[in-house]
Amino acid sequence: MLQKILVANRGEIAVRVLRAAREMGIPTLAVYSEADRDALHPRFADEAVCIGPPEPAKSYLSFESIFRAAKENGADAIHPGYGFLAENDRFAAECEKRDITFIGSNSESIRLLGSKTESRRTMAKAGIPLIPGMQAGGESAKEFEAEAEKVGYPVLIKAAGGGGGKGMRVVREASGLQEAVEAARREALSAFGNDAVYLEKLIEQPRHVEFQILGDRHGDVIHLFERECSIQRRHQKIVEETPSVALDPEVRARMGETAVRVAQAAGYTNAGTVEFLLDRDGHFYFLEVNTRIQVEHPITECTTGVDLVKAQIRIAAGEPLPLRQEELVQRGHAIECRVYAEDPENGFLPSAGKILFSREPAGPGVRVDTGIYSGYTVPVHYDPILSKVIVQAETRVEAIERMKLALKEYPILGIKTIVPYLLAILDHPDFIAGNTFTDFIERNLKGWSPAPAREEILGPALVAAALATERRAASPAADGPVLPSPWEALGRWEIAGQGS
Repeated sequence: MLQKILVANRGEIAVRVLRAAREMGIPTLAVYSEADRDALHPRFADEAVCIGPPEPAKSYLSFESIFRAAKENGADAIHPGYGFLAENDRFAAECEKRDITFIGSNSESIRLLGSKTESRRTMAKAGIPLIPGMQAGGESAKEFEAEAEKVGYPVLIKAAGGGGGKGMRVVREASGLQEAVEAARREALSAFGNDAVYLEKLIEQPRHVEFQILGDRHGDVIHLFERECSIQRRHQKIVEETPSVALDPEVRARMGETAVRVAQAAGYTNAGTVEFLLDRDGHFYFLEVNTRIQVEHPITECTTGVDLVKAQIRIAAGEPLPLRQEELVQRGHAIECRVYAEDPENGFLPSAGKILFSREPAGPGVRVDTGIYSGYTVPVHYDPILSKVIVQAETRVEAIERMKLALKEYPILGIKTIVPYLLAILDHPDFIAGNTFTDFIERNLKGWSPAPAREEILGPALVAAALATERRAASPAADGPVLPSPWEALGRWEIAGQGS
């Protein structure tokens, strides 16, 4: 087994990995930037070291800083979480060169799958169903024109070297093709340092369905079923669920088998996600592979009983997969909502600042993966995700109701969050009916505005803060990190004219 794991990330995913390692009895090392000195993740590690200033390029993205921290503190393995260095094949290769275990796939498969065009060529050779279009980046306007005529409009221009909606343009008629290609090139170059773009047929109103895979170093690969991730805003997922209401057992089996073949074709190991687009006729097409643990991995854990982070660690240590495909089953229904520090009343601008009070929801079937606490100051430098609320129930209807209750019982005071927006999604008739296509937000919530805020929320929140303080005083020796009480987090406060 591994001797010590350095977690090269921050926020809720760093806490998640640190918890898994702690349960396995493996010592941990957290790294943090100067902006994250008071963050939650350093407090969950056995050791923590500052690796640089707030800018990601000088801290969480710095090879030199991370490898120095590993060497000086005796870490023989690195878990990258998601984001930052998680899908960087050069970082994985450098780990291999330095004889440090990278808890992820091998550098060659990450490199191959990181290029959308190269992965399309590889999958075409393996007989994987692909969206019609180019298998290499186009060079001239004539190439794009010829391919568009071949597959038929509308078409989609996509960046070859990255995702997240950057370098992507929809073109519905020939007159707009050249301008779209040029704009996509500029954006791709700015975002990824690579201006290569390609063209594929636009699948109208698809579903985004992904399959979780695990591959060990002994040649075995399994899938752990699907996640429906069609509720997206600006190409970023915000609500995910499993199982998908769109799949019957036959389609689910075919997609799962295809996901395994994708992993085998790429020589993939460890945890990853094979993403597909599913059209309204039930045809599915390979989209890409995310070569890391996904933000939405908890819903798969809820319905399969498999701890994916622990599985990652065991696979990286050379252990074989503990389960065979036929032993895996789905139980119940799970939903995840991502809670971002964004202001839905002001164009979803990031909402940094001090969290005056936060209390996580609880109850049967409710889980919260978080990187915040009362008194924590959300920095401006990083992705604004604060936490994830995950629920599981026997049926989808019950899961939706459980999630709505959990979100309503999740006060986060001092900053803005997208909780009201999430509740609007869950309440929408199309979501309840399972009509969850990738245009759901644009079609149903384009002109959304929140209901008037309820002023009475402050009272229950402060009562909860007082109770939390009382519990803390009653058990000062409790295990776990010592966090500021809600009263300390509020700073100077007054009750009936008496200050503190």
